[in-house]
Amino acid sequence: MTNMLTYDQAIEAVKLEVDKTLSSSPRIIKKYTQHLIISRGKFIRTLSLIACAQGKDGMISKNAVNFAAAVEILHLATLVHDDIIDDADLRRGQTTLQKKFGKKTAVICGDYLLAVSLELAASVSNKEDYLKLNMPKYVSKVCIGELNQHINNHNMNLSIIKYLGIISGKTAALFEASFYAGAVLSETDEKRINKYKKLGRNIGMLFQLTDDCMDFEETTDVAKKPVESDYEQGVITLPLIYALKKDDLFKKKSEGKLSRDEINSAVKKSGGLEFTHVLAEKYYKKSLNIIENLDLEEDKANKLRFVLDKSYRLI
Repeated sequence: MTNMLTYDQAIEAVKLEVDKTLSSSPRIIKKYTQHLIISRGKFIRTLSLIACAQGKDGMISKNAVNFAAAVEILHLATLVHDDIIDDADLRRGQTTLQKKFGKKTAVICGDYLLAVSLELAASVSNKEDYLKLNMPKYVSKVCIGELNQHINNHNMNLSIIKYLGIISGKTAALFEASFYAGAVLSETDEKRINKYKKLGRNIGMLFQLTDDCMDFEETTDVAKKPVESDYEQGVITLPLIYALKKDDLFKKKSEGKLSRDEINSAVKKSGGLEFTHVLAEKYYKKSLNIIENLDLEEDKANKLRFVLDKSYRLI
């Protein structure tokens, strides 16, 4: 592989690197990591990072492949751990690792993937770029966000502000890391790099809010994961938080066990989905404004708009 790649070459190289990493694990764990290859996601963080890393000549540093593969493996580790916590049977249309092989095995595999992601990030040729990215900091942010969510499971008094703080770590931090890593490889001006970071954070927030709505609006076949399940797993998301805030009678009922019909009815009556969509749209507009103000080459701007639109729709 040459040191500079086209956009398509870089995307393909990341997919190959992720598959190679999962399929070439030590023999004792290979069976489990190979199972994860079949449930490949949309690689939206890869699309983000590679687009941000694109230079004025349209070419991308090979280091972007290492960073993107590291982010994808880290994301995969968080999903493995999420599925254990949620006792989920399905992920991306496939049986979860914890369902197929058991929770203890899945915990260890998730830990292994976390270590591998840090090793991949550190394998870039320019160590200064790795130090600047500070991947361990983003791992910490994601872990704190996940713990924050877990601590607030079943918390019917969760405020909107507190919830947005949770998802800024749980989801948005990894998007921010992707945009930041790409910018580190293509930009030198700190102010511009910080704009990329802000763009990634906004798109991550948008992504999670859209995902919150999917739990109410889509089927399992479309979403490729269980729907109408957040509350059942103890996760309180924005549409429900808004309904609890607006409906005192429903809030009183929430002191006991709520049925799915009661939740759906209250969310619909209160306008919880509409509120969440409006907030998501605000993040969309903020993100679009940043892309336009970065004054990028049209091809790169279009790639970032594509990531933005994909995060806004998910399907």
